[in-house]
Order: sequence, then C-alpha cells, then structure tokens
Amino acid sequence: MNDNSTETYVDRTYGGAGIGYGDRPGIIVVDFQTAFTEAQYALGGAPLIERAVGNTARLLEVARRANVPVASCYTAYSATGRDRPYWKVQAVIEDLVHGHPATQLDSRIHDPDYDVAFCKSGASIFFQTPLVSFFAKERVDTVIVTGCVTSGCVRASAVDSFQWGFRTVVPEDCVGDHHEGPHRDNLRDIGRRYCDITDADAVIDRLEEWRGRNRQ
Repeated sequence: MNDNSTETYVDRTYGGAGIGYGDRPGIIVVDFQTAFTEAQYALGGAPLIERAVGNTARLLEVARRANVPVASCYTAYSATGRDRPYWKVQAVIEDLVHGHPATQLDSRIHDPDYDVAFCKSGASIFFQTPLVSFFAKERVDTVIVTGCVTSGCVRASAVDSFQWGFRTVVPEDCVGDHHEGPHRDNLRDIGRRYCDITDADAVIDRLEEWRGRNRQ
C-alpha cells in the first residue's frame, strides 16, 4: 500500500499556516542532564542527543549575549520514589534520584550564573513548574524548544508551550532522540499542528537580528 499520508495532511491544510516569532523570545532546555548526555548511563550516548547538545550550546551562547531568558530543567525524584509517576523506563526509576550524578545538568549547556534551572517531575517542562510565571515576568511570547528526548519530554513541552499560548519554534538539530525514526516522526507531527520546525543556524540568525534591533 502506498503511503500518501503527507499529501493527505497537506490536502487537509495541516502545516498550512506558519507561526513565526513575536517580540520577545525565551529558550527552554529540556533534560540535558548527564543521564542523557553521558554514555556511562543507560539513557546516554545517543548520537542525535550529542548533536543536539553541541548545537544548543552554540545557540545559548548567542542567546545569553542578547539577554534572552533561558530556562533549563532536569528530572529527578526522591529516593523512596513516592513522588515519581508510573514511568515505564527502568533507567528513570533507577538513576533519576535527587543527588545522583545522572541528574546534573550538562556543563556544556548550563550557565548557573545566567540560566534559571529547576527540577521537573513530569514529561513537560511546563508541568507544575515555575516556567510560565518566569516567562510572564520576562514578557516572553515566543518559546524556542531545545533538549531531549524528542519523542517524549520535548514533544510534551512543545505541546504545552502551544497550549499556554506561546509561539513555539523547535530547531530540529537542537533536540535529539535515541533513534532517528521517532525523532523525525514526532517533529513532523508537531510541525503539522503546533510549532515551526527550523534549525539552529536560522534561530541564531533571528536572535542576532533581535539583539541588533534592541541595541538601537
């Protein structure tokens, strides 16, 4: 059977409207903690995630120079696990415990003197965290999504960004997954519905342009 899904969605106008940028960008960095960025851990070492860390580090360097708000999160639970949802990922249950080295934010993407950082307990960085109030205080209207994993916490965060009324932009090479198939599939799906899919260089150019306008 031929796969005509792309044509079918286009015919039904999915992805037919671009979102674009507003007046004030903010960046979220989802779960770039060592559990996902260091190969010694069961969830770590995926090439797409490593690529995303490198590109996000480039993007954040420009963002901080432009005074763009940055919010990073990590996932962790108590040793008892009583505050942990019913994850089906064994490594989450075993490694993502407060104080475990796997919960530390990767130093390549985290600047403790600039970024706002907090722990999350669900999939989305927005779920029961101070993120929305932080972005409201900073007058953010456009959220740039980076982090991992594309098919899990990144997707959940992008959907929540849309649901909170933010313009949402996802640079494809600043998010990563364990496998390219789910990475591509999920970006395609959210790009049809909720957000613009772009790349790190395009976002960097936009941030530099925004920085230049605000110097005047």
